Amino acid sequence: MKRRLNMTMEDGRVVSEEEYTQDGTVSLKGKPVLRSKSGGWKACSFVVVYEIFERMAYYGISSNLILYLTKKLHQGTVTSANNVTNWVGTIWITPILGAYVADSHLGRYWTFVIASIIYLAGMSMLTLSVSLPSLKPPQCFETDVTKCKKASPLHLAVFYVALYTLAVGTGGTKPNISTIGADQFDDFHPKEKSYKLSFFNWWMFSIFLGTLFANSILVYIQDNVGWTLGYALPTLGLTVSILIFLAGTPFYRHKLPSGSTFTRMAMVIVAALRKWQVPVPHDPKELYELDMEEYAKKGSYRMDSTPALRFLDKACVKEGSSTSPWMLCPVTQVEETKQMLKMIPILVATFVPSAMIAQINTLFVKQGTTLDRHIGSFKVPPASLAAFVTLSLLICVVIYDRFFVKIMQKFTRNPRGITLLQRMGIGLVIHIIIMIIASCTERYRLKVARENGVVESGGQVSLSIFILLPQFILMGVADAFLEVAKIEFFYDQAPESMKSIGTSYSTTTLGVGNFLSSFLLSTVSRITKQHGHKGWILNNLNESRLDYYYAFFAALNFLNLIFFYIVTRFYVYRVEVSDSIELLAKELKEKTVHVSDHVIS
Repeated sequence: MKRRLNMTMEDGRVVSEEEYTQDGTVSLKGKPVLRSKSGGWKACSFVVVYEIFERMAYYGISSNLILYLTKKLHQGTVTSANNVTNWVGTIWITPILGAYVADSHLGRYWTFVIASIIYLAGMSMLTLSVSLPSLKPPQCFETDVTKCKKASPLHLAVFYVALYTLAVGTGGTKPNISTIGADQFDDFHPKEKSYKLSFFNWWMFSIFLGTLFANSILVYIQDNVGWTLGYALPTLGLTVSILIFLAGTPFYRHKLPSGSTFTRMAMVIVAALRKWQVPVPHDPKELYELDMEEYAKKGSYRMDSTPALRFLDKACVKEGSSTSPWMLCPVTQVEETKQMLKMIPILVATFVPSAMIAQINTLFVKQGTTLDRHIGSFKVPPASLAAFVTLSLLICVVIYDRFFVKIMQKFTRNPRGITLLQRMGIGLVIHIIIMIIASCTERYRLKVARENGVVESGGQVSLSIFILLPQFILMGVADAFLEVAKIEFFYDQAPESMKSIGTSYSTTTLGVGNFLSSFLLSTVSRITKQHGHKGWILNNLNESRLDYYYAFFAALNFLNLIFFYIVTRFYVYRVEVSDSIELLAKELKEKTVHVSDHVIS
């Protein structure tokens, strides 16, 4: 898209059109921006540092939440696990609303700023709720916490209002912060496009730096020093992160809001249904489309018609004199709708692995409480094992970006090394392996519990907590493939005017996954207690059969992998809006040929 055709004056010097960004990005005031003075890694550094502190804040709450619910609010295993997954599910579902507001009305920057204030208010209120004695029940030392005095309606109301206020805030920050970061690279500039291909790897790296601190230092403070300091530090971290983000404001590039995304998609579907009997012409040129100038004015892109979801093309067939947007839509609007709908089967295929991730902060942590946690005089907090998820992910992301991609480029000549869907598929296979290992480990733990005679008492099993390490470490490896590829896939494949909505797809999978985890846990717990059976999931884990539950998850993951394979066979990647990726592929091919010729000679 050529936005500026003439030489202009900028800061007292003549500037050519090539020096401005060509992807429709503007300054906060809506003016064209110079590539040299905005965006790139310089602007991203503020966004990345923000994310480190923000992840420290979020995981400082979520990693140990199940222990606060059981130890301080005296909730049982199933209740507390479901309360965690329901809250985390809400955290990851609300971003679709924040993305809608950003893409349709306020823009990403202002949506983020407003939401971050709400986020901070929720964190502050949560810190108060764990600090004031009047806002929590008296301390109890019973092994079975369900025998302790329950939290009062006031205690629960304050605590959950704070938690869900926080969830509303993250709804506006999560889908927009990563999108703001990716927007700092111009798709029409080959060098910046190459940087964008690495952006999401380093984005996840930054996320898990903050997570590592939360899962090691903060959970130790919460377990051994106190919940007040353990929650006050994440709140302080969030405050710092917001200030850091605001400090980078002069360097950011911005995408203008393009109107209601869902309304535009609804128009296409309604128009196609109203004209369901109208034949679609064979020549795409006969379909209704706006002039190039119309898209240039809006800083958006024109898209050509594709054969996918052909039925929706009826929306841009001219019939009579009606020009109502609910009867006639341009080709680009139809193609945007097609692209968002095409990604839904991939979205569904990520629900099950997202439910597996929910086990890290729920059942995996509860398992850790039954094992020997001592290293000399030091007692390992169960939630701190999640730090090994983080460490393995950090190591894998570096290895993947610096070595694996370069090795695979020689074979595939793909700038990404392998496709995003192939990367996701590897992650899904690892999830199957994780649940098989978790099931075998739990079976062994239960065997030792029986040998030690601590089944009925629910006492400590004479095994080190580190027998759980394989499932935590492999979860990080799986995330390095699946989670990184997932966020990049939904951002990359979304139309230019719907990037925040596309990014929210990746958070929606985690939200649905957590709700799915709550549903499965409650359903399996209820069904396995029928006909006089004890059940698979009890407050006393030594009497439970989590090994069966994890084996069930392994089977579910295998079925999901088959579904993923089927839907990916039919998926067609969207056409790039620029030729930057093609230029990178061509350059890579030329390098490969040059190296081959050099070796032969």
